[in-house]
Amino acid sequence: MAGEVRDFDSFCRALLEDGLSLGSGDDQRFHTVIPGTWESPADGSPVRWHTGDPETDPWEWRMRVLEERDDVAYAKLFFRTSGYIAWPLYPLFYAVRRRGESLEEAYRRGTVSGAAKRIYDVLAASGGVALHDLKLLGRFSKGEKSPFDRALTDLQSRMFITVCGREQKRDKNGRAYGWNSTVFTTVEDFWAVRGRSLGEEDPERAYAVLLARLRTLRPDLEPSRAEKALRNGMDVKFDADFAGECRVYAESGEFLALCRAEGGALKTIKSFFEV
Repeated sequence: MAGEVRDFDSFCRALLEDGLSLGSGDDQRFHTVIPGTWESPADGSPVRWHTGDPETDPWEWRMRVLEERDDVAYAKLFFRTSGYIAWPLYPLFYAVRRRGESLEEAYRRGTVSGAAKRIYDVLAASGGVALHDLKLLGRFSKGEKSPFDRALTDLQSRMFITVCGREQKRDKNGRAYGWNSTVFTTVEDFWAVRGRSLGEEDPERAYAVLLARLRTLRPDLEPSRAEKALRNGMDVKFDADFAGECRVYAESGEFLALCRAEGGALKTIKSFFEV
């Protein structure tokens, strides 16, 4: 386990030592190296959320790791919420979640939505694209906000795309204005820019290595939750005594899939973008 985190430098050291972390300090959900949450700061710690201080504000650390380092990725990676994965663990997660499959192959199999394909196609053709431009280039209407948001999260959890920075909107004269917008790119381009190749790790070997690492970091984590965190980053809960068809929702309320519960296991009938 990493040492105490009190500023950005110690956060980076802890993250590189442990290899992964939630983007928040909620250690009840999953492993994190960040002390405290926005609602409940850690006693005696200088770390405080949303102060704007780049040294002690975890909200600022998200972009600093992307702008200042070449060995950390940040995106919605665990249970459809934000997280960090450091090199060299990232290629192992990539192998487990992608299993050598391209976006086009996943789309033909029906495991990614049409909205996800539209987003990915824009990024694959254009490189890094800010969120506001991504909606325009993908021709998403205001009525498609929910499909767009679900697809964006799914693509990050599945490790097809990742966050690569931030960018302001620009007016017709090229002047920047307003709040920063998140910039996305494909995971392959993200690491290529940083001079790293994801390679072709064996998915099952990669899973075994990651599971051993997670058990070292969080021996108290339930096996089922550890598996969900490693394989797809989604959190699914159900009554083990229940049998029959059921709808599965994320903690955020997003509809994920129509499933059948049998013998304490869930089998997918149709994913949310097929129903």
